[in-house]
Amino acid sequence: MQITPENSLAALGLEGRVAIITGAARGLGRTCVAALRARGAVVVASDCNPSVGELENDGVVTFIGDVSLEETAIATLALAMQRFGRVDILVNNAGRTLNKPLLETSADEWDAVMAVNARGSFLHAREAVRAMVSGGGGVIVNIASIASTVALKETSAYAASKGAVAQLTKVIAVEYGGLGIRANAVAPGVVETDILEGIVPDSRATLASYGAVHPLGRVGQVHEIAEVVAFLASPASSFMTGAIVAADGGYTAL
Repeated sequence: MQITPENSLAALGLEGRVAIITGAARGLGRTCVAALRARGAVVVASDCNPSVGELENDGVVTFIGDVSLEETAIATLALAMQRFGRVDILVNNAGRTLNKPLLETSADEWDAVMAVNARGSFLHAREAVRAMVSGGGGVIVNIASIASTVALKETSAYAASKGAVAQLTKVIAVEYGGLGIRANAVAPGVVETDILEGIVPDSRATLASYGAVHPLGRVGQVHEIAEVVAFLASPASSFMTGAIVAADGGYTAL
């Protein structure tokens, strides 16, 4: 779609698009499913948590699997092709965190974080690009982090994994832009989710306590990040590729 002043609002829509969203059972992933559906896309929602099945309806099909496994990426793309006949959008959202000093981080912990965040994004991007090349183009939106651009204490494994996601995004943009495939990443600041559930007693309150370090004076909410994802997935962002888009309340402006 060629963007003009007359059709700029329409370009935000996703009618007829087929999207895959990983890590869709809760938090940002679940909100992205709702945001893309509201704009007209149909969605394949995947997660390792069986509760992702709650999202199943006429416009959403679900898949349960570990994103770090090659067979999961292959099967998820196959499901999208079987049910909807094409893949237009991939949102690589599935992720895990680890908050430990470098000297306290085990090799197994490092590998576990890298497997989900970096390997999982790579596998799904590879299979999505394969489908998009044959389909005439598409859009990949990866979820990176402020930790991919600035250093934060006690995040060595997480930061390295999100740095890998950011660079993967840029390489896809350069390699496949000529084939009509765009790739961008969102780099959120601290967002109030349940990603720390089981790690700290009150995960949402812990995350909310970081509000003061953001120039806006608060942490982000999942719907605010989902809006950025939806924009990047839409034709309205048609001249954007290879970008790492900060949605961080001004944190990296400091």
